[in-house]
Amino acid sequence: MDKLTRESNLDQVIRLAEEKAYKLGALTISETVELAEQLGLSFSEVVIAEAMYEEDLSREEVLAQVEGAFQHNLSAIEIGLTSGKSFLMGETARELAENDFAKKIVGDDFLNKALVYTVAAQIGNHSVGLEPCAGTGDSCPYTGLFRAMLECYPKEKALQAAAAMLKVGTIFREGKVSTGCNMEGFGAGAAATAAAFVELKDGSAAAVERAITLAVSPTIANPCTPRVMVAGLCATHICGALLMGNLAAGLAVHTGIPVLVPADVMIAMAAEIHTVSAKHVVPVVNRYMRAFFKTNAAVEAYISPEIKSKEKALAEETVQGAREKMRELAGKANPIVKPFGPAVVGGSSQAVGSPTNAARVAHYLARGTVTKVVVELYPELFARRGINLPGILMGACFGAHTGDGQMYHQVMDKVKAAGIEVEVKEVDEPQLQRITVMATERSSMVESLNRGGGRIAIRDAMPSKDEALKAAQELGIVVTD
Repeated sequence: MDKLTRESNLDQVIRLAEEKAYKLGALTISETVELAEQLGLSFSEVVIAEAMYEEDLSREEVLAQVEGAFQHNLSAIEIGLTSGKSFLMGETARELAENDFAKKIVGDDFLNKALVYTVAAQIGNHSVGLEPCAGTGDSCPYTGLFRAMLECYPKEKALQAAAAMLKVGTIFREGKVSTGCNMEGFGAGAAATAAAFVELKDGSAAAVERAITLAVSPTIANPCTPRVMVAGLCATHICGALLMGNLAAGLAVHTGIPVLVPADVMIAMAAEIHTVSAKHVVPVVNRYMRAFFKTNAAVEAYISPEIKSKEKALAEETVQGAREKMRELAGKANPIVKPFGPAVVGGSSQAVGSPTNAARVAHYLARGTVTKVVVELYPELFARRGINLPGILMGACFGAHTGDGQMYHQVMDKVKAAGIEVEVKEVDEPQLQRITVMATERSSMVESLNRGGGRIAIRDAMPSKDEALKAAQELGIVVTD
């Protein structure tokens, strides 16, 4: 790209941002994408232009400083590949890198290098420390991918991809205010590397946004803390970020997969859930994982025998409790030769299968011609009514099975043609799904709690709960607690 074109890009970005009242230096992901798409630029070019404007630098100076930002962390990778040994990761990176990466994690040489370098960054982190972004967790995949890009791509392309990655990463840095990997190693790492992978695949700015949304989604409320105190587990968080980023980028660039949620919405949601996760999820993780925390003998010398004895007893109790819980689950589990439940159309056995089965039971209990159906759903199901109401109505009005795809796609027209009245309500009670079927000879009602896999927990019914339980058994519907 010649100097004139670069200056022209900056001028265009400044002018369009001013027209839209967007603030350069504080562009959101979606705003960056919007500017890039309207100007016919890549995501990274707008990111670089923003940095040129904000820092009063030339394009070359921006890219040079992007490269310079990684220098300490790259040295940590080198230590992780050679002399470094982590109390949580051992010498994993050296084992994977020796003999020219003979032991492959994945078949793609570029991605394999990025994964090994990411592990090396974490081992180096435990030796000389990493410079954190949202945390040191996401600095691992950023640095691992950066080194692999420098080795496998032209330098200019690698630096552009890195700029895109850091734009996303620095936003996550501000969003991370408490403990949890959904805004650090796994979540931030997945989103930021997704942007870089799209750049490497020559994808559009719109593809960057779709990839970020796809990458963030599985990481929501997924904290690493305090699992980072447990040997080995961090490897799948930081490397999983790279794999998720690459997957999301591939889907966004190579397919027309519909992704309607803007990246801004997804990241804002992740940031808000982040604090909730820290308060409610992390304590549970801590309870289960504390027995496996790595300890330091020198530190433990300062802890009283009474406290250590109490902690040991609590850990043993937790492990035993987990074993009992697993025995309960294993005892109720299906045999592997009959692992699955009946097919469910609509995309979700929880959102569609369970309420549809409640409706099937209600239909079974009713007598005569159905005249009206009242559907009461807890907030999550009510929000997903676009996919579950067709299933509920085909079960309540016609007794159709959850796997009846033809009925599922025709039922809204059939209900209208039959003149059946439908009332849909939201109820503020977790898991509740209450289906009432009004019919000419006998009406019915099934009040159940939603369970995954198409299962239901029947709490009350009309004419009676016993009749509802018997109906479910005859229909082959799994009733659980």
